[in-house]
Amino acid sequence: MATEKELADFAGGKSYKLPVLADSILERGMSLIGTRYRFGGTSEAGFDCSGFIGYLFREEAGMNLPRSTREMINVDAPLVSRSKLEPGDLLFFATNGRRGRVSHAGIYLGDNQFIHSSSRRSGGVRIDSLGDSYWNKTFIEAKRALAMAPTAAPTIVTARQ
Repeated sequence: MATEKELADFAGGKSYKLPVLADSILERGMSLIGTRYRFGGTSEAGFDCSGFIGYLFREEAGMNLPRSTREMINVDAPLVSRSKLEPGDLLFFATNGRRGRVSHAGIYLGDNQFIHSSSRRSGGVRIDSLGDSYWNKTFIEAKRALAMAPTAAPTIVTARQ
């Protein structure tokens, strides 16, 4: 797990394409608002939460994320504190009543909002606020999965003698 300092060092002074990737992921995600929830769904015919995230990251960033939220939360990506969230960060929640056990995920949009494929009952792909008591209470952690994107690889700068 990366510390805040390591994250800052990683991002600092490198040709870093995260904002561009985050924009294209979120733009595509926004175009899918209203797409129905489908358990196990990984296409525009219907998504579950991890299928939605996987689809966007694969289509827009060329990244293959694990298929389930339980595997996704374990990706080797920098952990991000809630106060340092950036658009494109993955958010993980324990929504099934088992404290600390991940069961839902979304993508941070900015301004305390996130996009996710919620449930059949709530209309599938939608935007919610992290400030809502339900999401606030069930939030576990956030990760900067885009830091692993192939195009976001840091450039190696050699010291001049």
